[in-house]
Amino acid sequence: MSVLPTASVVVCIYTEKRWFDIKAAVESVEAQEVRPVETIVVVDHNERLRERAEEEFGPRGVVVVANERAQGLSGARNTAVELASGEVVVFLDDDAAARPGWLGALLAPYADPDVIGVGGIAHPRWPDGRPRTLPGAVPGDRDATGELDWVVGCTYTGQPTERAEMRNLMGCNMSLRAEVFKRVGGFAEDMGRIGKNPLGCEETELCIRARQAYVADGRSPRILFEPKAAIDHRVSDDRVSWKYLLRRGWAEGISKAAVSRVVGTGDSLSAESSYTMKVLPKGVLREARERNPASAAAIVACFGVTAAGYVRGRLPGATAHVRLPAADPNRPGA
Repeated sequence: MSVLPTASVVVCIYTEKRWFDIKAAVESVEAQEVRPVETIVVVDHNERLRERAEEEFGPRGVVVVANERAQGLSGARNTAVELASGEVVVFLDDDAAARPGWLGALLAPYADPDVIGVGGIAHPRWPDGRPRTLPGAVPGDRDATGELDWVVGCTYTGQPTERAEMRNLMGCNMSLRAEVFKRVGGFAEDMGRIGKNPLGCEETELCIRARQAYVADGRSPRILFEPKAAIDHRVSDDRVSWKYLLRRGWAEGISKAAVSRVVGTGDSLSAESSYTMKVLPKGVLREARERNPASAAAIVACFGVTAAGYVRGRLPGATAHVRLPAADPNRPGA
């Protein structure tokens, strides 16, 4: 049996409103059979929350630090990457709880030296059942996926159901070799979520940038999706409305446009092409056949506003502000 690599688990937090979620996230890491070398909690520009987290988690051996970089999730993650001592850096959202066996399942694929990243599945935990704006309900199946579950940061219909290669990882449940950050730099701090701002795709951009760099060095990098590495991701009340659906879709389009400017349209939209042409039409037909017009309309509306956001983001100057972090000059192969 191969020896698992060492891991640093990172939880980035920013608001006391999620305090009980934060505690559940940290405790789910502590309950893992495979233990990380460290758990790092990064507090995003909130001194009161940092003090509360230090008081709660410090005595338990958790490293609690303030984000000293740009405000936002990308800056907080980069703060953790600079501190992490594990061979693999694992990221868990502050409103997610890992299921038993999660960390071991994430780390096992790294026995293959070509694997540079592994992500797991995220199951939504609804405030009051699956909403009509996010179709895909299956009676009796609490882990059912839907075509639009990416809107709330969860695994969606169309993603693999078994271990498989994928283009990029999902931020709430992902891991990367520490050497990746030395080779290509960290997350782009001009992208990504700041508070409730739903802009994102910083994980997509980093994964594509990493793959391109490894290929350029003559490597055959692999990024894997491992469904055995499962988490429960809480969905708040404000994310099950039509307003949030359309706002999130628009932001996704803008974000994808920013990614395409940095890494190229082909790589940035490779997964979306199949999803748009195959997965979404099937979802619309199913919902219409089952007489769920609101759900069918949600798929059409979300696609439309996401496409409009992408077109807007591609206009000259719309996403020209995005700057990438520098790689470590002492990186392997430099």
